[in-house]
Amino acid sequence: MTDSDELPMTSNRPYLIRAMYEWITDNGMTPYLLVDASVPGLRVPPNVAKDGRVVLNVAARAVAHLDLGNELVRFLARFGGVSQEVLVPVRGVLAVYAQENGQGMMLGAAEDEETEAGEEPPQAPDAGGDESKARRSHLRVVK
Repeated sequence: MTDSDELPMTSNRPYLIRAMYEWITDNGMTPYLLVDASVPGLRVPPNVAKDGRVVLNVAARAVAHLDLGNELVRFLARFGGVSQEVLVPVRGVLAVYAQENGQGMMLGAAEDEETEAGEEPPQAPDAGGDESKARRSHLRVVK
C-alpha cells in the first residue's frame, strides 16, 4: 500500500476523552473537562469562562444525560440553580482530569490536530539508497 492509498483516520480525541472519563470514574474520582472557551459551538453560561478556559465537572452526580459523542460532549447541568444544556465541541476539550488529584490527560489544542491531519506524510526511503526523506512518526507525546 502506498501513502496515497492510505485512508485518513478520524480524530482520536473523542475516544481518549471517553477512555479517561471511564478510568477516572472507575477509580472513584470526579472527572473534569478543561475546555477552550473560544471554540466555535461551545454553549455554556457566559460567567463560567475564566482566562479563556472553562472547567466543567462532568461527574454523574453533577450532570444529567451525559453524552460523550464523537463531535460533541452534551449534558444538562445546573448553574445558579437553573438547569441548562451544555454543548462542548470535542475539538475544544483541552484536558480530562480527576479533580481530587489532577491525574488525567492533556489533549492539546485542536489546531495541532488539524495541522497534523492535513500534513502530507513524508515518503519512506527507497531500498536503492537514494536521498528521499525518511518516514517520521506521527505519534506525539501526551503528558
